[in-house]
Amino acid sequence: MNPLLSAEQAVLGAVLLDPDQLAHLDWLAPHHFDRPVHRSLFAALRKLRSDEHPALSADGPVPLSWVTDAVDEADRHVRGLTAVYVHSLISSCPRPAHAPVYGRMVLEGAIHRTVAQHAIRLHQVARADALQGEVEDALRSADALTGVLTDLARRWGTEPRPVAPTTAPAAAPATPPVRADQVAENERFLLAVLAEQPRAMDELVAWLRPGDFAGPAHGQLYRCLGALHHRGEPIDRITLLWEAQRRGLLADGTLLADQLTAICDDVIPGSAEWLGERVMRSSLTRTAATSARAVRALAEDEALGPGRLINHALHALGPLDEVRARWETANGNPAPKTPTSAPVPDGPPPARVHVALARSTPRPAPPPSVRPGSVPTPAPTQPPSRGHS
Repeated sequence: MNPLLSAEQAVLGAVLLDPDQLAHLDWLAPHHFDRPVHRSLFAALRKLRSDEHPALSADGPVPLSWVTDAVDEADRHVRGLTAVYVHSLISSCPRPAHAPVYGRMVLEGAIHRTVAQHAIRLHQVARADALQGEVEDALRSADALTGVLTDLARRWGTEPRPVAPTTAPAAAPATPPVRADQVAENERFLLAVLAEQPRAMDELVAWLRPGDFAGPAHGQLYRCLGALHHRGEPIDRITLLWEAQRRGLLADGTLLADQLTAICDDVIPGSAEWLGERVMRSSLTRTAATSARAVRALAEDEALGPGRLINHALHALGPLDEVRARWETANGNPAPKTPTSAPVPDGPPPARVHVALARSTPRPAPPPSVRPGSVPTPAPTQPPSRGHS
């Protein structure tokens, strides 16, 4: 049995049995349902409510027209909806009064699907940008994913904030960068230019990091260049080889002496800043793809609640935000921070968020002493569900 499918059926069955339950489900939208037939039926029920269907004001049992009119309205937008299936939805609802809880389950499934879909989109766009040597579409997709996570957090009733998982997620299998040969060539050219023109390091140290190199050996060699530059020591083939040895890169096989010599002896005229930007482009799209895979893995973990999923996903996007900030610095245009606390104009009000969560409100503990003249307020009662006549 699929719990999400059962929840969708239970929500619809509850509303078919008791139209008044729609008043408690204003925060639930048709697109939150997974099955198209369920989306159309829920949209039809909401339309009947907005049109002030007579069943909403009828006293006593719910008239059968509420069901038949809903089927007729939904049948205009989707195929395969029959009266038999609608009556099976009614029988699948244990208690109509539990509609807000069933709706919360539907919303939870929608959050997982939405996050996964946007993560897949970011991964696809990042790979496409890498092929074209661009980054703009990947950045826009990352902004869209961040905006979706922020909106979903508010709809769920939590504050969006990056939170690292308590247990490290399984590492995604490493995939070679797109156009790996071209990426490696750009990195070798850059290192050769920096070895020949050490003063060019002044242009790169503020925004290029060893982790931006796809090749581990290239990243470590750039780290050696940065260390020599920081200490103000001369840079040439011998000093680089000595620095690599001091860091144990030759002993553990990370960097080969012949590899370093070949890069230093390859005198290439060129612009270190231009080559550095090429390396940064590759780093940004590669990081975007890695973050997208991590977010998708989180979204596919059914054990994660929506709040944790959203916050862990924002944490998974952190490395991309860091690379992006340095990319903007390289282009002289610092990236504006994405607002995470601004109100969403079309977001649900707090009352609806409370209903969406369907959390029972704990009763307050009785005070140690009752003030004179105080009168306890009676708890509100919920009207019983109506049945069909």
